[in-house]
Amino acid sequence: MVPTSGEFVPGTLIAAAANKLFTLVVLAGEETELLVGLQNEGESTLNVVAIHSTLHLPFDHKMYGQNLTVQNFFNASVPVSVQATFPYTFAVSKFLQPGAYDLVGYIVYEIDQNPYQNVFYNGTVEVVEAGGLLSVESVFLITLGVALLGLFGLWAYGQVQQLSKKTKKAPKVELGTGTTDANMDEWLEGTAFAQGSKSKKKK
Repeated sequence: MVPTSGEFVPGTLIAAAANKLFTLVVLAGEETELLVGLQNEGESTLNVVAIHSTLHLPFDHKMYGQNLTVQNFFNASVPVSVQATFPYTFAVSKFLQPGAYDLVGYIVYEIDQNPYQNVFYNGTVEVVEAGGLLSVESVFLITLGVALLGLFGLWAYGQVQQLSKKTKKAPKVELGTGTTDANMDEWLEGTAFAQGSKSKKKK
């Protein structure tokens, strides 16, 4: 039985680092390489058996995002007072939803034919889509944003049209004939119409 990662195994010091300063960004569908360092400070030679890791959902570690590659080692022994580095290459599925996941990496080794397992990395990684600048999600969000802006523009245009109709004054419509005094209409003064109106009034 392999002890859990919480048990202390005397004489080992385990650390992990990735090439190019371990950026914590993993491209979906492409290989990522970690370098796992192991220092044997015990009294016996240890044999590295395997390295494996899992992706978990960050809000619940009981839910797996993906079990990653198990890399087996044969005749990988680390003598007393020696440091060794083991490469571990894994690839996240290209169909995995991009986002933040918790990566837990394990190293399995034997000391005096007793198996042990320790966690060499337990932290958050960002899974991103490999490839172009635009992802399917970003194209959808951009399209949705443009559609919402278009709907808002149509609504605003309709509101402006309604306000302009309310503020326009209705043209005066003559409802019937009325008597008007020609003297009141200055623009008719001096015309034949004004002279004719005056003569009718005198009668």
